[in-house]
Amino acid sequence: QVQLVESGGGSVQAGGSLRLSCAASGYSSAYMGWFRQAPGKEREGVAAIYTQGSTTSYADSVKGRFTISQDNAKNTLYLQMHALTREDTAMYYCAARATKLSGPPPLSSVYYPYWGQGTQVTVSS
Repeated sequence: QVQLVESGGGSVQAGGSLRLSCAASGYSSAYMGWFRQAPGKEREGVAAIYTQGSTTSYADSVKGRFTISQDNAKNTLYLQMHALTREDTAMYYCAARATKLSGPPPLSSVYYPYWGQGTQVTVSS
């Protein structure tokens, strides 16, 4: 059974940092990614990684501020977030895909069949 469990969310002031974690179990992935959804908005891809080679993709809105990484020994995915703004406030989800695609790690949610329950990130000014 595939399980993705996020942790690390919380409340932080603008300009602060948070690190999200996603513990994965039950299968072997080709891609893992972080997505977020704010109230009233569509779910958007934030960052993704090819787990077998570490190629990454980032949304333009987080480039230079967020870093996706993995610890294969711990089967854990991370999202280090710096310089947070109120616009980063959202529920953050971890997602995974077992099979490889051509091109860079996808940031569209349609390519990811496995999802965690999410962890809330709230940034206040």
